[in-house]
Amino acid sequence: MNIFSLAGPGGAGQESARATGPALCSRKGCQSHAQWQLLWNNPRIHTPERRKVWLSCGDHREWLEDYLQTRSLWKETVPFTEADAAANEAG
Repeated sequence: MNIFSLAGPGGAGQESARATGPALCSRKGCQSHAQWQLLWNNPRIHTPERRKVWLSCGDHREWLEDYLQTRSLWKETVPFTEADAAANEAG
């Protein structure tokens, strides 16, 4: 037994399971596979070349882009492929 098993279903151990599973949409509660990468950065804390990534399914792309654009954080949206997922796991 470890401290993560004490959290029960959906506890801290759940995050590591998601990290090794299929790439999922970043929208809270969405379990759909990622189709898009929304690249963004916060200019107050990130250097201009830094890009953070949110993943999106087709249904939530507009919502997530709007969220980032409203806060002047969005930079670009590009397709997400399995090659991207493999590169992220290796890095």
